[in-house]
Amino acid sequence: MISASDRQLAVSLIQEAIDAGARERLACKELGLTQRTLQRWRQNGVREDGRPHAKRPKPAHKLSEDEEQQILDVIHQPEFQSLPPSQIVPALADEGTYIASESSFYRVMHKHKQQQHRGRSKKRTAKPLTSHRATAPNQVWMWDITWLPGPVKGLFFYLYLVLDLYSRKIVGWEIWEEESAEHASQLIRRTVLSE
Repeated sequence: MISASDRQLAVSLIQEAIDAGARERLACKELGLTQRTLQRWRQNGVREDGRPHAKRPKPAHKLSEDEEQQILDVIHQPEFQSLPPSQIVPALADEGTYIASESSFYRVMHKHKQQQHRGRSKKRTAKPLTSHRATAPNQVWMWDITWLPGPVKGLFFYLYLVLDLYSRKIVGWEIWEEESAEHASQLIRRTVLSE
């Protein structure tokens, strides 16, 4: 959001550019504004942005406290306590019951801090990121297979490429008409012998 002082500065800079012969559209573009925004600031006067302090009415279809409690009661039932809302809502629909949408279930669960691990399934465990570090050449190699377009549409060749992580040197490569583990193992063997 742009403060009132910055808005006033932008209006004066654009007016100065126009007085010097520039086009209004291009002057606005330089500051990242639209001409409509400039017109609104000139017409209504430059003032603070009213969005943060605006009074917004509550939606007419907002869930009541009773409806929220009904959702909480449902997710705590033994048959639903280990299921996510993406499975609870369809199960209720199969029974001919509709309480709220799946997103409303998630919203209510989030509001009441019920979105953590639920039920008998395993808790999520944090796994360390795998990373490889090379401090000299030929300690760590990376390899990949890339499709190369052929002379005819729909025909591809496969580039098998081995890179050294430290130096980014291409230590081995071959092009084949098919993708196979046998070709990859041959390339690795040849690369090891050559390096």
